[in-house]
Formats: sequence, C-alpha cells, structure tokens
Amino acid sequence: MMAGNALGMLAGLLYVTSAFLGNLWIFAFARAIHGFSMGIFFPSSLSTAVDLAPEGRVGETLGWRGMMFSLGNIIGPALGGYLSDILGFVGAFSFTVAFSLVGLALVVPVWLDGRKAVARREERHEDVSYSELLRSYFVAASLALFFFSFSYAGVITYLPALYKVLGMPQSLFGFYMMVIGISSFVMRLVGGRSADRMGPIPVIRAGMLFVILGYIVLILYSLPPYSYVSALLIGAGFGLSVPAMQLMALGNLPARIRTMGSSVYTMFFDLGMLGGQVTLGYVAGIRGYAGVFPLLPFIAAASLIIVHAPLILGGRKK
Repeated sequence: MMAGNALGMLAGLLYVTSAFLGNLWIFAFARAIHGFSMGIFFPSSLSTAVDLAPEGRVGETLGWRGMMFSLGNIIGPALGGYLSDILGFVGAFSFTVAFSLVGLALVVPVWLDGRKAVARREERHEDVSYSELLRSYFVAASLALFFFSFSYAGVITYLPALYKVLGMPQSLFGFYMMVIGISSFVMRLVGGRSADRMGPIPVIRAGMLFVILGYIVLILYSLPPYSYVSALLIGAGFGLSVPAMQLMALGNLPARIRTMGSSVYTMFFDLGMLGGQVTLGYVAGIRGYAGVFPLLPFIAAASLIIVHAPLILGGRKK
C-alpha cells in the first residue's frame, strides 16, 4: 500500500509536469504509472482489511472499506472539477500529490499493526501452498465477479455513448453515476454486516437480483429521469454484493496467500471490465448502443448462478 501511494505521488508530479509543458506523452506515462499504483494498492488494502478485521466481523470491515472507496468516488470527481475550474489543471493535479501523501502517512501505522497481526495468524498456516487458491468458494467468487463487472462495463461504457449520439449533455450520465455511487455507499455496510450474519452467498444473491432488476429497468427506460431508478437499483446491488463477494473469496484463505489471492481476485474485475467493453462493443456496432442493454441481465444472471457453485459442489475445497 505504501508503494501504491508513493507511485500515486509520482504520477501526480508527472501530471503537473505534463500540464506545465503541454506534453501529452508525459501525461500518458503518468496515467500508466497511476494505473500501476492502483493495481498495487487495492489488492494489498483488501488483504490488509481482512487481516486486521475483528473476529467474526470481516464482512463488516470490508463494508467499511468499501464505503470509503465509494465516498472517494462520490467526492473526488466533483472536487477535481471544482479545483480545475478554480486553480487549473496544475493546481488540481497538485492535490493528487497531496492526497497520495496523506494516504501514505495513514498507511504507515496500519503497516506496523498489520505486521504483528499477520505474523500471529501465519503461525496457524505453516503448511499452506498456493494451490489453496483452488477452492470452490474463491474460484466461484472470482468468476462471479468477472461476469458482474462484464455486465457493469456495458452500462458505464455504452450508456454515456448513447446519450452523446442523442445530443444529450454528459452531465446527465454524471448524475447517473452519482446515484449509483450514493446508493452503493449506503448499502456497503449493510452488505458486509449481513454477510457476517448470514454468510456471503445469500447477500450476493440479493445484491445480484437488485442488479438484474436495475438492468431490466434500464432496458425499459434508458433515458432520464426514469433511468435513474435503474441507477438506484444497480448501486444498491453493487453495495450489497461487493463486500459479500470479497468475504466469500478471501475470508477463508490462509493469511500467507491472502495478498496473492486478493490480487488474483481483483484481476478478475479488471478482466471483466476489459472483456465487457470489447465484446459488447461488437454488439453495439451491430445493434446500436441501446442494443447492448438487453444482454446485461443474462450476463449478470450467469454471475448469480456461478456464485452458488460451492453449494452445489458441497464444500469449499472441492
């Protein structure tokens, strides 16, 4: 996590440099560094949250972590736009460096506590091998996340494209995403706590049903204001499902392979986003942007079915 924040600071400095020089190549390189920093930070923070969670409250801890992520996504774009208007791009990018520095300062005490906690827990997992990732719960959660993000990519990629070709302002899609973010923020803690009490699969089931219902509403009402109902449902489903999926994937993994597990798990989200954007792009080319949306409930339904595989197989190691 410290390395991720440090790379975030480097990316911010490169952003500032590119703005001063007007150099697009430096900006592109900074964006690559920024993406790399996120790839390092998020799996590590996910694993650390599980390591430091109180006994029996892993889902709740993941819910709190998810709430902070959602809060950043809600505030960040608005703050960035405001700072850009007031200070210009150089000033806005300078705040990227400052926020990364704050994140680095906050991670240091967590790192010190985490070393002690992980050391205690690893004593109970001396004989663990990396083949332990091949557990039905971990594999099912990762594949379910893939199809979930695959379907979600269809919304965030092709709904704004639809609005653009219809001559609608992009602020309408910005508000759509804000509704998703707020709804997800509210439901994250509910999803995490419910997963602790009921187990992750029932919570994921409820969340995915919300998402599927949201996609159906989006098919029927793609344009504002009624499309915001779909945003509310998708965000609620997102908030319920994500902490529960994380608990399902990582909750029973031994500590010494949990960071690797969180990296692999996070990779499935990125693969789903990439696969959804590319594959559904072919559909959009044939049927138009609105023609993508009728496929989304079926893709999300695949995620819902896959998440039940451990129950069908009858054990977490099968």
